[in-house]
Amino acid sequence: MNRTRQGLLEGAARAFADAGLRGSTMLSIARAAGVAKATLYNHFRTKDEVARALLAAELRRLAEVGRGRPLAEALLVLGSEVAGHPVLRRLAADEPALLVRLLAAPAEEWSRVVGALAAAFEIGTGEAELVARWLVGLVLQPGSTIARRREAQQLASVLAQPDA
Repeated sequence: MNRTRQGLLEGAARAFADAGLRGSTMLSIARAAGVAKATLYNHFRTKDEVARALLAAELRRLAEVGRGRPLAEALLVLGSEVAGHPVLRRLAADEPALLVRLLAAPAEEWSRVVGALAAAFEIGTGEAELVARWLVGLVLQPGSTIARRREAQQLASVLAQPDA
């Protein structure tokens, strides 16, 4: 991802965490990113498109956070990051219907996210799909740290089985 697009997504994250998706505008996103509104429109046509791109980028970033860690530890770290992500928490609290709509990623985006998880964890696509679905569940219902730890260990155990 180029630096301009990365900066735009970082600005979007700040704007969305501060005001939610509905409360943010393309202008507020551009201001938070420190660019002209025209620069933002050169990369994204709508605020929903920005939000989807941010979600996909964050999931890819999270996959990298897990890379190289033991599976149970990686899952716990990812689960905790997703459960406490400021933008996701803001959307879950203020705009849950919108959050659900954004999580329904187009097949191509979903495949990229699943592929990134598979590569990061060195697991098959089916197993990565299970991890991705667990993470989406945490976005909607983060639960407690204890519950996430238990779930991460159980999921790691299932994924470690030869026929998983």
